[in-house]
Amino acid sequence: MSYTADHLLLFGATGDLSQRMLLPSLCALHADKLVSDKLAIVGTARSDMTDESFRNFAKDALDRFLPAHRKGAIEGFLRRLSYQTLDANETAHYHDLAAKVRPDADGLAIFLSTAPSLFEATITGLQASGLAGERTRIGLEKPLGTCLDSSRVINDAVARAFPEEQTFRIDHYLGKETVQNLLALRFANIMFEPLWNAAHIDHVQITVAETVGLEGRVGFYDGAGALRDMVQNHMLQLLALVAMEPPAQYDATAVRDEKVKVLRSLRMVSPEETVRGQYGAGAIDGKAVPAYASELGQPSDTETFVAIKAHIDNWRWKGVPFYLRTGKRMTRRVTEIVIQFRPIPHSIFAGKGARAEPNQLVIGIQPEENITLTLMTKVPGLDRGGVRLRPVPLDIAMDDAFAGPQRRIAYERLLLDLIEGDQTLFVRRDEVEAQWEWIDAIRTVWEQNAITPKSYFAGSWGPAAAVALAERDNVSWHE
Repeated sequence: MSYTADHLLLFGATGDLSQRMLLPSLCALHADKLVSDKLAIVGTARSDMTDESFRNFAKDALDRFLPAHRKGAIEGFLRRLSYQTLDANETAHYHDLAAKVRPDADGLAIFLSTAPSLFEATITGLQASGLAGERTRIGLEKPLGTCLDSSRVINDAVARAFPEEQTFRIDHYLGKETVQNLLALRFANIMFEPLWNAAHIDHVQITVAETVGLEGRVGFYDGAGALRDMVQNHMLQLLALVAMEPPAQYDATAVRDEKVKVLRSLRMVSPEETVRGQYGAGAIDGKAVPAYASELGQPSDTETFVAIKAHIDNWRWKGVPFYLRTGKRMTRRVTEIVIQFRPIPHSIFAGKGARAEPNQLVIGIQPEENITLTLMTKVPGLDRGGVRLRPVPLDIAMDDAFAGPQRRIAYERLLLDLIEGDQTLFVRRDEVEAQWEWIDAIRTVWEQNAITPKSYFAGSWGPAAAVALAERDNVSWHE
């Protein structure tokens, strides 16, 4: 059923995600008049607040995190806000919440950013209070479980109140402009798609590197690790977008159908195709940083780095390795996708002493959003000493190419799509389960083969074993 929600209910409204991302994103949508004047926003959390104190809380967050050019919209935005205190385990509190969400609400969108342990109680409370009707859709923030079985428990609980067409599983990477541009790059340009296969691509690299350490996420991260925190969701979504077949049209069903096919085609990883790491003491930007165990305050076998050589066993990608790498306390912060094309079959310039290097496409996602295609060109000259060729990058910086439109936080797009009911950039249940099935198999390989984290210096690109993983195939990580 198509409708635009006129009420948005934010669970976890006083949390860090709400302060840094959700409230600024909603205020930006308000400032640009992208949401209806009728949209009312109700925050809820355990904190005991009144409507007025929540508005003051929201104003403080917006003063800190909203870009300066939008701050003139804060006062008008605050008038949309109200608040209801709620203990997720107290069923009676949900009836008070339902009374706060006006009974004349024509459509309700719920953004659920709570601990997974509270999901089932929250869904039960929403259902018991009448907040889980046909004209209610729910957005679920990760993590959705710690393995396939726990993910199914959460999804089963959600499905009891919300059918799949009303369930919006959030992966905020899908809201990033450059991630969405992957589809435009592939399917709106005639020169790329005919080459986007095993006949022309040698390998693909996907890197998500962070310079930060635990950053206040001690409780969650040490129980999750890099594999479950980054690979299971963000990196597998990037892989699926790179590798998917052309959908018949750009809509939620067609796009997600093709992503699932990729995820189900992933080959199980062998022990030689995976590396675990954990950062030791080192330096980043000239500043000394402690080891992971020191930050944690105790020894741990949790990995802060993962490198994987993945294979997609289908017609398009048979024999093309996908190298995945993610880690904390790395040399620099970067998220990028590298498409390494194969060498030309024959160089007419070899007899003149010139060497042609394979073309390379680099898609930068963060911190800079850009696309760089490296082409071989002739170095100017009279060539009496032989022809010289040199790779020259063609750079498209999104900030320069689109100077007019404002850069948007990924959550702006995702919240607007939740309110309006577009599921294209959200993750379907079968996607989540296919991702968990592959991740669980890797964890089993680690356990059966006693693969423990190898130490690497903070401020480096990870353990030496990760370099060797690629170099065995004469591949170098793009750095």
